Amino acid sequence: MTRGPLAEVVLLSLRLGFTAFGGPAVHIAMLRDEVVTRRRWMSDDEFADLLGATNLIPGPNSTEMVMHAGFVRAGWLGFLAGGALFILPAALIVLAIAWAYVAWGKLPAAEWILYGIKPVIIAVVLQAIWGLLRTVVKNVGLAILAIAAFALYFAGIHELAILFGAAIVVLAWRLASRAPRATALVAPLPLFLIFLKIGAVLFGSGYVLLAFLRTELVQRGWLSDPQLLDAIAVGQFTPGPVFTTATFIGYVVGGWSGAAVATLGIFLPAFVFVAITHPLVPRMRRSPALAALLDGVNAGALALMAGVTVQLARTAIVDVVTATLAIIAAIVLLRWKINSAWLVAGGAVVGIVMRA
Repeated sequence: MTRGPLAEVVLLSLRLGFTAFGGPAVHIAMLRDEVVTRRRWMSDDEFADLLGATNLIPGPNSTEMVMHAGFVRAGWLGFLAGGALFILPAALIVLAIAWAYVAWGKLPAAEWILYGIKPVIIAVVLQAIWGLLRTVVKNVGLAILAIAAFALYFAGIHELAILFGAAIVVLAWRLASRAPRATALVAPLPLFLIFLKIGAVLFGSGYVLLAFLRTELVQRGWLSDPQLLDAIAVGQFTPGPVFTTATFIGYVVGGWSGAAVATLGIFLPAFVFVAITHPLVPRMRRSPALAALLDGVNAGALALMAGVTVQLARTAIVDVVTATLAIIAAIVLLRWKINSAWLVAGGAVVGIVMRA
């Protein structure tokens, strides 16, 4: 892939930062639609390998994938701009909500927007899963592994155990069979250190983030449980990375400087991890052993993505209107391949109209 202008990365990252509602699975689906299907910055194989590598490091996976995409298109400047500008819109929106929260003591109502957006994002993620399925599930063995990983997810097995287990299974399988490699108001410094530690070691979902935040902040007496739940809610219903929950908490406990250092702390490790791993991914694919690990992780990650989608669908499709929205969005995506950002905006408009 030839390098392109930095402006392309800037505009795409900003747009995703303002429109990518729904959490990491949705962000990754929207990113794939943009960089694989529409802009052809990379192939599905390359996207799947970057996603697999991202699942092996701590931090916000969707933000790290935007960094990878920026790196592919515009080098180191694209890497920095992609990550920073995907984070910035969400951080500013969350900061405004945090200011209102401190001023008035409650969260602004957002249920009417989510009512219309949630069923649309189900269709967006399903389209991404379908597209990646042909790339990731290359043979019957990987199909069986993906189905097993999907079942284990709903059996309550931790995401990391599924990902690393899938990687080890494929590696052992390849080695045993000798199969050929597949082609393809707190002081800023303590607050900064707490969120730096969380960003450096956190794997998993928003529920894992909730546990970390409760241990580090509630048990210290810096934050109450209701405030923590409000912070997680803000991260869920605003666009962009869920980790901007840190911006909200930083403002509540430390004002403007607290918001700045908490945001910097939780996202800084992701930039370091992606900078280290991005050049290694093509080399991993050329190594038979590491390529097997990638194939296993990719199959496990796709299964986890499908599992999360099922859980999202349970909360998103609650009546005839939301079911109709999901079906229409799926048809539009498959038939006309319209940009998913427009569908998300359309879902929000439907939600507002229904509320009115």
